[in-house]
Amino acid sequence: MGRIRLSDTTGNLFMDFRYQDGRFREYSALDDSPANRKKLEKVLTKIEAEIAAGTFVYANYFPNSKAIKRLAKAIESGATPTATALASDQFANGKLEAVSVGVGPLFKDFATQWVDERSIEWRRSHIKSLLSTLNGRLIPHFGVKVVGSITKSDVLEFRATLAKVKGRGEQIGLSPKRINEIMGLLRQILNEAADRFEFTSPMTNIRKLRQRKTDVDPFNLVDVQRIIATGRADYKNYFTTRFLTGMRTGEVHGLKWKYLDFDLRIIRVRETFVLGEDEYTKTDGSQRDIQMSQPVFDALKSQFEATGKKSEYVFCNLTGQPLDNKNFSDRVWYPLLRHLGLTERRPYQMRHTAATLWLASGEAPEWIARQLGHTSTEMLFRVYSRYVPNLTRQDGSAMERLLASQMSQGPLIEQKVDGGTRSLFVPVQEAAPQPVPKLRGMHHPSYVSANAVVKPRANESGGQAGVGSVADAQPPPVLRVSALQAWVHAHPPMHLS
Repeated sequence: MGRIRLSDTTGNLFMDFRYQDGRFREYSALDDSPANRKKLEKVLTKIEAEIAAGTFVYANYFPNSKAIKRLAKAIESGATPTATALASDQFANGKLEAVSVGVGPLFKDFATQWVDERSIEWRRSHIKSLLSTLNGRLIPHFGVKVVGSITKSDVLEFRATLAKVKGRGEQIGLSPKRINEIMGLLRQILNEAADRFEFTSPMTNIRKLRQRKTDVDPFNLVDVQRIIATGRADYKNYFTTRFLTGMRTGEVHGLKWKYLDFDLRIIRVRETFVLGEDEYTKTDGSQRDIQMSQPVFDALKSQFEATGKKSEYVFCNLTGQPLDNKNFSDRVWYPLLRHLGLTERRPYQMRHTAATLWLASGEAPEWIARQLGHTSTEMLFRVYSRYVPNLTRQDGSAMERLLASQMSQGPLIEQKVDGGTRSLFVPVQEAAPQPVPKLRGMHHPSYVSANAVVKPRANESGGQAGVGSVADAQPPPVLRVSALQAWVHAHPPMHLS
């Protein structure tokens, strides 16, 4: 019967159990507490159950244990009859590091199971991208580790290595955006494992790297006209459609003739072409109807004469298949930009160009958002906010014109007409005399009489006999008044003529 014991040297808990006629001790980094003891007891109970059933694989629980070498020697000498005592692929690779204790299966096994369970929710293109990241980055690093043994230090160390690997071209290290994508997948897997096997996820409190905001760089209308006029003849209709509809690359490459309605002049976006396959659109909001402008209508009519009877796709290659984005970019797009002396930009900027041209023409933001496949105008203003004032001339001049037209007659005053049943606002100069407001405060007669000082009248003998009149009163004593009261005192009300 195994036990959970406390190490005298490290002060941490360890498991003490017997296996294959030998005694094994596996140390953890957990402090002595009821919760930690309960956690290790749960693992130990599971280990002893597998030992009794003959299914225990030592490396599944302790992939970095030095005891694996001991078991390997025992197998070679024949002292240990069960070959499942260790994971042969792990031992052969020699990946033996610091001792760790964890719960659950190996990372590679759990990750494979997780993908199989969730794949029904994802598009095929997303599954391909996910498996590329999983097999290319995560499994080579974490594959032979037990999911419960992966620590926060392991995760941070892995993230640091991503910043040092070779990137695209001469770039050293992956971009923050790509690192966040990889770490996001790792987070989903480890969080799910932590929930199932009841341990704390090492991804807790690990934040995303800061990503630089990427500004859109659309073309102006003159550049659009130059590109359409100078580009290859077989791509003129393609350029016109992309520049004036704002369709995404996959949407325009996957556009089929059955989704065009020339009678209603509508392009129905229902599919997208990604990684060589037709897929459902990016989101439900991307399912939309785009109105054809006259140039787009003419371009698509012209394109029908070229490919309408050769392929189900509107824009296709010589074999009738959808255009390949990389081939288009390398052989058509970038050479054309260099020829015209334009700044090198991704083909996706054609979508941004459509949005900014719509804004420049004064189209309603809600209509533009629907054409682009956005569910609200929030993204529209967030992405294109700095282009809206420049392109639509909404720089305060509209407010200036409003003020100039409405306030050119000067201040207005309310004038009652028709016996007081209606009111009109007319310039002060044209208004009838207004009633004078009542005097209040320091100017009110009651205040003056109450604060008047009556000067005694001298009698004939020089004594004080009787009192004088109010007219002979002295001014009131100096009072401590506020600045507002002082101003009112210095500026009495005036009658309006």
